[in-house]
Amino acid sequence: MSALPTTSREWHLVARPHGWPTPEDFALREAAVPEVGEGQILVRTQHFSVDPYMRGRMNDVKSYVPPFQLDQPMEGGAVGEVLASRDDSIAVGDHVLHGLGWREYAVLDAKRAAKVDPSLAPLTAYLGVLGMPGLTAYAGLLEVASFKEGDAVFVSGAAGAVGSEVGQIAKLKGASRVIGSAGSDEKVKLLVEEYGFDAAFNYKNGDVGKQLKEAAPDGIDVYFDNVGGDHLEAAISSLNVHGRAAICGMISMYNATEPSPAPRNLAMVIGKRLRLQGLLVSDHAALQPQFVEEVSAWIRSGELKYSETKVAGMENGVQAFLGLLRGENTGKMIVSLEG
Repeated sequence: MSALPTTSREWHLVARPHGWPTPEDFALREAAVPEVGEGQILVRTQHFSVDPYMRGRMNDVKSYVPPFQLDQPMEGGAVGEVLASRDDSIAVGDHVLHGLGWREYAVLDAKRAAKVDPSLAPLTAYLGVLGMPGLTAYAGLLEVASFKEGDAVFVSGAAGAVGSEVGQIAKLKGASRVIGSAGSDEKVKLLVEEYGFDAAFNYKNGDVGKQLKEAAPDGIDVYFDNVGGDHLEAAISSLNVHGRAAICGMISMYNATEPSPAPRNLAMVIGKRLRLQGLLVSDHAALQPQFVEEVSAWIRSGELKYSETKVAGMENGVQAFLGLLRGENTGKMIVSLEG
């Protein structure tokens, strides 16, 4: 048995960003690997996730999850191999999903890790299509937005990890029409040709509201919001009576230093009797078994496709996160420490 690691590189937040984060807000530091205590495991990170919600945790404000602490390692989803275990439920050599990403090695309580099977799906899938983003898509569309067969659905940020899955699930569940927005012509092509969206548009090519009305002349019944701002305003305008919106994220506003003026048409909510509901995936953990069973079957059959953008190397973790905020990813953005 090879000796266990004694040091680990980890990314720390060293300054709270004002507006767009910069590389100077972060530091890659070396730290001692703690002893593995009773009931704990030591995991070698193979891949870790960078996600839009992490931008909010960099602000020192009260929210649904505590902010990142300065000069401490950041957190996020990660998958890796167990190198040491002092818990009977997890063995050395097992692969686990846990929440202490942004570091090469993690020591944590075994009860805070979930075993994953790399023979059923690639390890990275448990960070995306079969992980938190996937469950967000599944629960947000089916439970929060109360999707039903025949609904017309609009998804913003549709080429991302969550949005691309929302659109495909809607199609598989019998949507009459699925429309997506994305930030490049290449992503628009991917949505239609690879993911089976009925229509898609590049929000940078013109007014979002006008492009949405052209793509959905009969209106929409469901809006899955990853962007906020002008996209939410456009969706409110196009939603039919008794339409529903699942508000998952507002990436257009995460780095803003001034409040957004949109949506300016909230009064339409009254006459149309719209329902706009916020979404936190943690509220829907009970759906996890059903979600994994149904979505993994779609993946195996080839009915549901997914994309990943991998950035290699621990030292490139922050660049991957900044690239995500700039929309440089297609599908799930992942930092890979392998190879």
